[in-house]
This record gives sequence, C-alpha cells and structure tokens, in this order.
Amino acid sequence: MIVDSVAIVYLRIPNSEFLIPMIDDAVAHLRRMIQIDTTNPPGNELPLAKYIERTLSAAGVETQLFEPVTGRAHLIGRLRGDGSAPPILITAHMDVVGVERESWSVDPFGGEIRHGALYGRGAIDDKGMLAANLAAMLAAKRDVDAGRLRLRRDVIFAATSDEETGGAYGLGWMIANHPDAIRAEYALNEGGRIRIVDGKPLYAAVQTTEKAAHVVTITAHGPSGHASVPLAGNAVARLARAVAIVTAHQEPVRLIPTVREFFARLSAIWPEANVAAAMRDVGADDKSVAERGYAELCRLPMYNAVLRTGISATVMSAGMRHNVIPAEATATLSVRTLPRDSIDDVVHRLQAMVADDAVTIAVTSRGTDAPASDHQSPMFAAIRDAVTSLDPSIVTVPYMSTGATESAQLRAWGVQTFGLLPFPLDADDESRMHGNDERVPLNSLEFGTRLVFDVVRRMAVIPSEARNLTSW
Repeated sequence: MIVDSVAIVYLRIPNSEFLIPMIDDAVAHLRRMIQIDTTNPPGNELPLAKYIERTLSAAGVETQLFEPVTGRAHLIGRLRGDGSAPPILITAHMDVVGVERESWSVDPFGGEIRHGALYGRGAIDDKGMLAANLAAMLAAKRDVDAGRLRLRRDVIFAATSDEETGGAYGLGWMIANHPDAIRAEYALNEGGRIRIVDGKPLYAAVQTTEKAAHVVTITAHGPSGHASVPLAGNAVARLARAVAIVTAHQEPVRLIPTVREFFARLSAIWPEANVAAAMRDVGADDKSVAERGYAELCRLPMYNAVLRTGISATVMSAGMRHNVIPAEATATLSVRTLPRDSIDDVVHRLQAMVADDAVTIAVTSRGTDAPASDHQSPMFAAIRDAVTSLDPSIVTVPYMSTGATESAQLRAWGVQTFGLLPFPLDADDESRMHGNDERVPLNSLEFGTRLVFDVVRRMAVIPSEARNLTSW
C-alpha cells in the first residue's frame, strides 16, 4: 500500500494477495519511467527500453529489443498462449513532449507523489499507460506460472518510440521492419478517455476510429522591396487575406457511424438536458430534427470537431526584418479530415475560395485514413465488460478521436485497434497532458491498471475458464 503525506490510496482494493502487488508495480514502475528522460526530440528511449527489458526478463517473460537508430528503441514482450486464437497486443509509447521547467511546481522528471497523485512528464501521456501495461503483463505472468490463468492467445507487450513527433522510428517502423514481432488480431492503445463529469466517472470513450491529420501550406507571392515604398500585392497582405478566408470556412457536417453511436449512447446519461436532446436529434431520420441537433452541438467546439473536417491555422512566417517587404509569406494549416473525406478535395475547395493566382495551397504532409474498428467485436465487449466490472455506473461508448494516434497505422495494417487512456480524469487533470504539472491520480492509476489486466484476461483466457473470471 502506498502512503503519502495527505492521502492513503487504494482503499477500494479488495483483499487480494495477487492484486495489490500489481498496483504497487504500476506505481513503482511509473515513477522510474518518469525519471528516465525520454523527451522527444531526441527521444533517447533506449535506456527506458532496457529498464523494461530487465524487468520483464527477470519475471521470465520473453523479450525482443529493436534499435532503429542509435538511442531509439522498441521493446517487445510476449506471453505464449496455446495458439488456438491469434495474439492480442497492448502498446504504449515511451517518448514524451518537452517541458517548461519554470512553470512546474515539482521536478517534471522526479516522479513525485503529492496529495494522492503521481506527478511527472508522461504520467498521463503515455508512461502511465505503459506502466499499467507492464504491471498487467507481470501479473498475467504470475498467474500463468501459478496455474491461475491459461492463455489461448499470445499476449504481446510493446513499448514503442518516436510517437510524439510522428517520426520515422515509431510504430510504423516496427510494422515495416519487424511485423511478426507485433502482429495481432486485436490491440489496445492510447486514444480514448474515461471522463469524470461533476465529480464522478460518467463514460468510457473507446476510440474505434480517428481523424486523419494533414499539414497544408498556404504560400503567397508578391513584389519585394523597401518597406518605405508600399507595394500593391504585398505577399504578407495576400497571405493574411487567404488565412482569413480559409479559417472562416467550415466544412459540411457529416455524421459517421461511430459518432452516431457515440451520441446515441451518451444522450441517455448526459446531465445537461439541452445537450442530451441534441445528441438524440442528430441521429433522427427527419432532416429538420437532425439539423436542429447539429446546430446545438456545433456550438460546442469538441462536438463541432467530431461532426466535420476541421481546419486550424497554426503557423505564419514571412520576412526577415521590419523594413523589407518579403517576396513570399507562408502559413501552416492543421487539417483533420473525417474518415473517407479527401484532403485533396478540401484543398481544391479552399483554393477556389481564395481565388488568387498569387496564392497556392498544397498538402505537405498526409495523415493515415484507416477503416474503423468494430465496436461490436469481442475486444470492444471485453473493454466494456471490464469497465462495468470496476464501476457499473460508467457507460462505454465508441469514439472518434480528433487527434492522431498510431492506432491508425495498426488499423490500416489490418489490426482491430481500440484506444483507451484507462485512467478516469476530470477536465483539470486532462488539461495537464502536454502541459504543466502533468499528473495521474493514484486511484485512477489503480483503476487503469486493473482495467488493462482484466481486458487481457477476458480476451486471452481459454473460453472454458472464462466463467472463473472474478468481478473486482
């Protein structure tokens, strides 16, 4: 049991000689993971990968270490099943984003526990899930060795690199270079959420699909010269006009099946009556009723983002000094397309709206548009049932994330992949992801570790023994 100066945590754990070591494993390993700095760039995940390798090997788990380039690494662990079903993959990335140390109240790489929460860069994204996966893997190995668990599937653990920059050495590198090490029927990755609303966990949003993230560049050209002589067709002015037109534009609403199901299930539990009604309305066959629902939901930025392809201006660049008119000015757009929306069609529409021969709009980086995973599959059911066993009040819903994850690459490769950051978080804690004082409440870390382990058990156990799965 972990104790800090303010709170005694894990009070909800039932008396179990097997469960408490798993939770303590998650806390201890997460603290150590945070203390190993894997800020990307440069990443330098190799020391963390070797730490995990030592931990799994000491427990008797098979491991493979892959090094794409010096300092970068992927660590794979495997528990062998009887081969009667294909493997299941649990994966999380080791690299983290940078920090502004002066804005943190604790050492961002200290792994400190304060007031019932564990602080540090990566506590939520994604070392928290990495630690939960590792603890679940170790617990499964203990249960296999003790004869408490017999596996029909291999359980594959993957600690990956280079996710935060979308770099060349991430999960896609493993798919291209060592596919047999991670090939699975189902996968569990980051991407979803367990939302705390009004102080209690309300729903688990399991990512079954995601928007494709593209980078689009607007380039404006014009005459250059000394700024003391204003010139018509100034590239900066052309760019400003183009950006204003593009960002004022909204792509049409389109309700994809995942989002339709998301709203349908949430409408039954949502605490705000007008929002709940709108969630019901968007799925109506009556066009006028559906449009009424769209109008209400699109007032909320998050729901607006799941109902249409989104366009955000993020970077502008022009000139070298105040007294020189530049010949070129550029702006960067982050365009997140709905599944099956064509980024080329979006760019064509934007170019037509700007209608300026001196301004070009082009795709400079393309995201992965992958098919959705099946929310009626055994894997989704296992996640739902595991959530329910931990807290029957939580409703599990399929979810399309507006952000990009490496799950899209797995789905495009044919692996049914489900995203769920397994820790119940309120808006404050969730906003700390990539921000200052990132932290995971210890009771949320407990919940997430138990959830991952239970999903693994439900998916990997021999069917005749499924009835012996206990509810926590």
